[in-house]
Formats: sequence, structure tokens, C-alpha cells
Amino acid sequence: MSLAENIGRVQERIAAAAHHSGRKAEEVTLLAVSKTFPLSHIRQAYDVGLRAFGENRVQEFAGKVAALHDLHDAVWHLIGHLQSNKAVQAAELFSHIDSVDSVRLARKLNSVAQGLGKKLAVLIEINVGGESAKSGVALDSSELGNLLNGAPDWPFLDFNGLMTVQPYNDDPEQSRRYFRKMRELFNRLVDSKLPAIRMEVLSMGMSHDYEVAIEEGATCVRVGTAIFGARESL
Repeated sequence: MSLAENIGRVQERIAAAAHHSGRKAEEVTLLAVSKTFPLSHIRQAYDVGLRAFGENRVQEFAGKVAALHDLHDAVWHLIGHLQSNKAVQAAELFSHIDSVDSVRLARKLNSVAQGLGKKLAVLIEINVGGESAKSGVALDSSELGNLLNGAPDWPFLDFNGLMTVQPYNDDPEQSRRYFRKMRELFNRLVDSKLPAIRMEVLSMGMSHDYEVAIEEGATCVRVGTAIFGARESL
């Protein structure tokens, strides 16, 4: 199948999953994960109509950005782990940082964004499976509380939701319990009405399980392989 056909198929499945859960397809953002893929693939996806793209590595996107400058309404998300020492470059390159996982990083990004005169949209990354090899704050951890309560002190960060990378399993149904935990946390935070926190985005689900994620409340799904094809091993 062509890339355009892949995108069409993914969009159809998003619409079906949304309908199945009593939602509208327009409530779900398709974030095309373009990490490791060439510029030509990104341009093809843009030409088909996609506008939200996710990159994992600051340095990789730094090598792409100049050649993509004419895609004026494309929105670039950093979805991979961000080290504090790369916060300056990340804030310059991206409008969305979807992987804030510490007070230290939030403070750094706020300071950098202030210097740049811009506001960064950010998501708090949750390590929903408690995996030691993954970044993100633990559910109900003190660091999560510190991030949520500290948000008013970082006016150049727009906290607007949560993101998670759930434990991988070939069976999409095995992801459901993790997605449900995220939705429950998301709903609690919506109800809490914390200052400077806008719970609008729940980013979860990837190529193999995004339909289950949508059924459990995802408002953004991160899809790479199902759009661009298999990645080469790095």
C-alpha cells in the first residue's frame, strides 16, 4: 500500500474506534511519528493532510528542520525522553514537548522558553507500567504531585495533559488496563481543577494498539509504523 493509503486506513480505523466508544473521530489527533524516516516520507504525509508530527531525538530533528521550513502549519512534537542539557535546543526546535518527567526539566524549559519569548505546550509523561528502563513519573508519585503543584511557577509552560508509553505486548488487549489507569488519572486531574493545568490531551496508543487506546479515552495517538512502514534497525 502507498503512504496515502496507509494514512487513509489508519484514519478509518480511528473513526471506527471513536464511533465504537461513542466519540467523534475529530476528538482524536493523529500524531505521525516520523523519527528515523526520511524527509520525503514526512513531505508525503504532509501533502496527504497530516499536520502533527512526532520526533524522538533532538539531534535527529535538528538535521531535518531546515529542509522542512516551508511546511508552515506543521506542528512538531518532541515525544522522546529529553535530558536537561538539551532543553535549549529542544525549546528552539519544537512547539510541543510531550515528555516532561521532572521538576528539574520543567524549570529548565520554563527558563529557556522565557528567554526565547515563547510558550511551550507540554505534557507530563507517566510511566504507567512502572518499568525501570523507561522514563516518566510514576503514578501517584511525589514527583507527579510536585509537577502538578509547581505549574503556576512556570508561566512559559502550558501544561495541557498527559502522555504514556505503555508496556509493549503483541496483544493490544493487554494494553487496555494501562490505558484505563491513564484515563482514570486524567479524569481525576480534570476534576481537581488544579491551577495552571489544562487536562485536554491524553496521548497514548501506538501503531499496534491505538484503537484500544481510543476506546479507553485517548485524545492523541502516536502512529509511525502503520503510516510509514517498518523502521530499519538503528
